[in-house]
Amino acid sequence: MTNTLETFIAALPKAELHLHIEGSLEPELMFALARRNRLALPYKSVEDLRSAYNFSNLQDFLDIYYAGAQVLRTEEDFHDLTLAYFTRAAADGVLHAEIFFDPQTHTDRGIPFATAVQGILSGMAAAQSRYAITSKLIMCFLRHLDEAAAFTTLHQAEPWFDKIAGIGLDSSERGHPPSKFARVFAAAGSAGLKRVAHAGEEGPAANVWEALNELHIDRLDHGNNALDDPTLIAHLAATQMTLTVCPLSNLRLRVVPNLQAHPIDKMLAQNLRATINSDDPAYFGGYIAENFKAVAQARNLTRAQLTTLARNSFLGAFLDDTTRQHYLSRLDDFA
Repeated sequence: MTNTLETFIAALPKAELHLHIEGSLEPELMFALARRNRLALPYKSVEDLRSAYNFSNLQDFLDIYYAGAQVLRTEEDFHDLTLAYFTRAAADGVLHAEIFFDPQTHTDRGIPFATAVQGILSGMAAAQSRYAITSKLIMCFLRHLDEAAAFTTLHQAEPWFDKIAGIGLDSSERGHPPSKFARVFAAAGSAGLKRVAHAGEEGPAANVWEALNELHIDRLDHGNNALDDPTLIAHLAATQMTLTVCPLSNLRLRVVPNLQAHPIDKMLAQNLRATINSDDPAYFGGYIAENFKAVAQARNLTRAQLTTLARNSFLGAFLDDTTRQHYLSRLDDFA
């Protein structure tokens, strides 16, 4: 890939719609927070920790992901984590980000809900002031836990409903279909929250249908396996459902054997509103620009296709019409 195309990708105005803030915890920050909180890590060095990232499936990744989150203890920790992500995002041309957080990862180990959410929100506010990046917060339920736990988390979030844009569903997809959380998603929808869900990553196209028909999602996270069902492809295209695709994540978790086999351009060719995102960039090897670069190189994407992917990110964001048009105009001026 030429430096010219790399420069184009980094400067391309874009939104990020699939980013787990806990998954942006770089080893250096993990060690710094461990020292601050007087915690011992089971790794001798940053290099030792990075070598542990040699996972090949979702569960192995989740094990180290949850272990890493143990260093997040105070509002300051969550603030620093969030601002560190936005510093990287600003360098990658991100104008707007809609970030996930997993409150159950923290409340289950005794960290108050308020500690996590207030720290993240303060980091988001600092990022807007420092980098002029707008953002929204999406609270995810861990699907390997039960419905009652999700309802507890929803109730804990009520004081912050004016600061939380939506709910999501993440963690292990196998054995935990979207229908397991239909009632809590209905309750969140009634409260005015947007709804998104991971589906069709590990699981089959049937999980995407469930997310659409039983969770009534507003946006689909991953969705790769939707391509196995022509009727589903047609439905997603007709409704212009946004797919938040994560190429380097797909590679590391063996959703695709290599990036040369990634279906991102196939999605665009079938009129799917696909976007590019980084998922858990500290663990999967790259932030959003690296995801754009890697898949552009592997699939020989054109600048027009890259611009379409960026345009889709603004079209799929939970923005008001005025803000959306402002960002689309900036993209038009750039392209």
